[in-house]
Amino acid sequence: MSLKARVFIATSLDGYIAREDGGLDWLMGATQSTDDHGYAGFMAGVDTLVMGRGTFDKVMTFGEWPYPDTRVVVVSSTLEALPKGAPEQVELHPGPIPALLEHLQGTGAKSLYLDGGKLIQGFLREGLVDELTITRIPVLLGQGIPLFGGLAKDVLLQHMKTTSYESGFVQSTYRVVR
Repeated sequence: MSLKARVFIATSLDGYIAREDGGLDWLMGATQSTDDHGYAGFMAGVDTLVMGRGTFDKVMTFGEWPYPDTRVVVVSSTLEALPKGAPEQVELHPGPIPALLEHLQGTGAKSLYLDGGKLIQGFLREGLVDELTITRIPVLLGQGIPLFGGLAKDVLLQHMKTTSYESGFVQSTYRVVR
């Protein structure tokens, strides 16, 4: 695959990306720090953000669209059209992942940011994630939506770096070993 697919995501210390109802209150109030924890640097290397429908629905509730200068592709097999008010640079793709990748390569994408638990899990199952940056937030939720799901085989990772922030966040980056 000539596309590079990377993940940049936060989890609770016990591995959840959201509460069972999709709530992110635990994440939004996790720190008073103005440090972006490497996000701007990560985004500088991304030309296309690919997100699942659940993540898109959540982001649409934030008010101001947080990705004004980034191509965004929402993957959903059930959504027939984007909702009214969706930003112009947002595209809808029905999947599956191989067809999505063919579309992305054909339209010039080179560096993907994958966002959304089910989408990330699907790319992992297909062996199509190149790099994972996971920021662990010092909170235990006990239950919620897990980052990782079942896999048919082990996914071997090579640790690249770990950064500990004053906020208590611990961020590790791994390369997927093929």
